[in-house]
Amino acid sequence: MRRKNSNVLRLKDVFTKDKKIKEVYSKLKLVLSRHKKNSPFVIAVSGGPDSMALTALSHVLMKEKNYKIFFVLVDHGIRRNSHKEALQVKKLLKINNIDLKILRNKKKIVSNIQKNARDIRYDLLIKYCKKNKAQSLLTAHHQDDQIETFLIRLSRGSGVEGLSSMSETTKLKYSVNLIRPFLEFKKIQLKYISNKVFGKTFKDPSNKNKNFLRTNIRDLKKILQNKGLNFEKIIRSIKNISSSKEAINFYVARSIKKFVKFRKKETILNLKQFRKEPKEIRFRIINNIVKKRTNSYYPPRSEKVLNLINNFQANNLKKCTLGGCIFERKRSFLYVSKEL
Repeated sequence: MRRKNSNVLRLKDVFTKDKKIKEVYSKLKLVLSRHKKNSPFVIAVSGGPDSMALTALSHVLMKEKNYKIFFVLVDHGIRRNSHKEALQVKKLLKINNIDLKILRNKKKIVSNIQKNARDIRYDLLIKYCKKNKAQSLLTAHHQDDQIETFLIRLSRGSGVEGLSSMSETTKLKYSVNLIRPFLEFKKIQLKYISNKVFGKTFKDPSNKNKNFLRTNIRDLKKILQNKGLNFEKIIRSIKNISSSKEAINFYVARSIKKFVKFRKKETILNLKQFRKEPKEIRFRIINNIVKKRTNSYYPPRSEKVLNLINNFQANNLKKCTLGGCIFERKRSFLYVSKEL
């Protein structure tokens, strides 16, 4: 026990004296202090430098503030050696007196691998949060992830909602808050911390798979950077779009209050009043309904939503499905229920 405490004290000393680490540690401390009423916290661990930095900082903060924190890794089971890799992460953390829980995915993932793997990961983590009465799930998403997400969504023709990228806090199912405390920091800063604490981290081989769009976007980022593109300007654009999203959210909430009724098993939308709204507001209202009815984290693709809106408004459609919901027009009302 003494060795455990002395190790934590040593790390805390490093974190408070090393300026590169102190800045990140202080930010995490501030974020968790805002959410301390929602503790215990669950840290999503992958073994990569980002999540290992979050793990190290959270572990020291847990001892300093007496927070209850769970460290959890999801083994997707996609690669043959995935469980072996998960056990290697567990062993490394155990050496540093950190207990890691491994959740094993039992569903076979054969198509749309990155999306389905991400959905399964969040589903398992959220269920773990619920089981352990934790209302805060922390991930190590950082500034580089923000830029990649922006470029991916730009390539897909996303609007304000998509291009605003990730926010620091997002509501998930079962009243779980997804918290991303590192969005203002670069990957290199987190890599510095994880190397300083653990000496090594683990790389996911799929990050080099050219079949995945995100891998190609990362390669594109390097080319753009070499050509002189300033990514700080992209971050500024993301923040500006996020401000626009906040303004739109205000009007979306007001419109929903006026002509959308949420009942236990269905949502009823007045199409006459819906038609009067600007395109972006209509788009966001449908997304809002789908997310609420299905408790989904990600809304449907924008193109599908816009097609649905156009078809119902032109009276070309009476019934269809989208994002796990059934949409049915009855006279001047649109009824939305969850698919069984």
